Amino acid sequence: MVTLPENSSNQIYKLPGRTLKLNLLQNMKLVLQPVHFLEQMQQKYGDIFYTPPFSIFPPMIVISNIQAIQEIFTADSQLFKSGVGNEIVRPIVGGNSLILLDGNRHLQQRKLLMPPFHGERMRAYGHTIFDIAQQVMSTWTAKDSFVARPCMQEISLTVILRTVFGLQDGERYQQIHQILTKMLDSFNSPWSASVLFFKALQRDWGAWSPWGNYLRQKQRLDELVYQEIRERKNQPELLGEDILSLLISARDADGQPMTDEELRDELMTMLFVGHETTANALAWALYWVHYLPEVREKLLQELNSIEFASAEPMAIAQLPYLNAVCCETLRIYPVVFFTFTRILQTPMQLMGYELPAGTMLSPCIYLIHQRPDIYPEPKQFKPERFLERQFSPYEYLPFGGGNRRCLGMAFAMFEMKLVLATVLSQYSLVLAQKRPLLPERRGLMFVPSGGVRLLVKERKNRVHKS
Repeated sequence: MVTLPENSSNQIYKLPGRTLKLNLLQNMKLVLQPVHFLEQMQQKYGDIFYTPPFSIFPPMIVISNIQAIQEIFTADSQLFKSGVGNEIVRPIVGGNSLILLDGNRHLQQRKLLMPPFHGERMRAYGHTIFDIAQQVMSTWTAKDSFVARPCMQEISLTVILRTVFGLQDGERYQQIHQILTKMLDSFNSPWSASVLFFKALQRDWGAWSPWGNYLRQKQRLDELVYQEIRERKNQPELLGEDILSLLISARDADGQPMTDEELRDELMTMLFVGHETTANALAWALYWVHYLPEVREKLLQELNSIEFASAEPMAIAQLPYLNAVCCETLRIYPVVFFTFTRILQTPMQLMGYELPAGTMLSPCIYLIHQRPDIYPEPKQFKPERFLERQFSPYEYLPFGGGNRRCLGMAFAMFEMKLVLATVLSQYSLVLAQKRPLLPERRGLMFVPSGGVRLLVKERKNRVHKS
């Protein structure tokens, strides 16, 4: 058994053969080339290794051991603090975001946010997703080309603005749409994304500086969001079935509503995290489906087996091979590579190691999904693996796990399936360049390099009638 020292801010935890010292170059590789870096470190140090406190990241233990993941996810949530380990997202989502909360406040806020993402509420959004996908795709013409990721981002952003905000076309809708797109583009390359990881770069040197420009866009977006919240609260007749309306009406155990600040931060979380993750996953799915003809043919065969034009959204979402394709897409290159970190409040024994309070645990989704003992030939895109067996939540975790699993998981999968089915049912597409793609950083997420350019061969007539 190995004991880690209680006061180790200036020491390296002694994990024999598993302690990694990062120099500046290695830190940059972790930011800019995470796939190669993580695989190299796992091969050298095993499925539990430690990065010391003199790296640009906080000292943490990177974990891709299934038993360790299970112990972490099933442990008493009061053992950990997770919010303080996610400070990197504070400038984007705000301090009241569920991502940054801990303890009872996290539990209470999670209960308030959960109902809109499940059951009949979510089913009602299915036809809205179909309509938006068809509207965006209507601009595609035969022999034309387009880049998948921004198109999928347009679909997912519009879905969020309508289902979460309840906004239809109008001045405020257009303003929020435009500003949010510009804010996301602030981090659209690996180098520009590095500003999120290096505090020294987060300086406002005026409107033309990267961070200064971002802060001004953020301020304008905040003004618009608070205007929308105040109008809804002051005019109850404006409340509808959208998620913002439901959250305004929600009350906690003491009968108290969410404050304007809490509403704003949760909306920002859904806007930034919700639509970006779905858009990137859809871009990857379109790449794999058209990179592997046999996958495309199997998927089209399944979609052709139903009357797509009149099928209910839930019936389409339950198609087994469609589900397998989406699951495998999220396995091979998850949109985020790590779950939310957990910081120990008290000492914990994990896999023979005595970990002191303050230890940061960081389960690595990417490395877990690449384990050949769980996923034979992990570099191969094989949807059939999700038809042949069911994976535990410690083996397959694209949305995290435990009490920190993403609340929007069901909604994201639902949207992903419906949009992918709509694209394939209405268009015949081919890759502009059939070549292997690797993930590159965009903000805190990983996207297909180049965004996946596709050519339109022909348009079909299987339009879904909502």
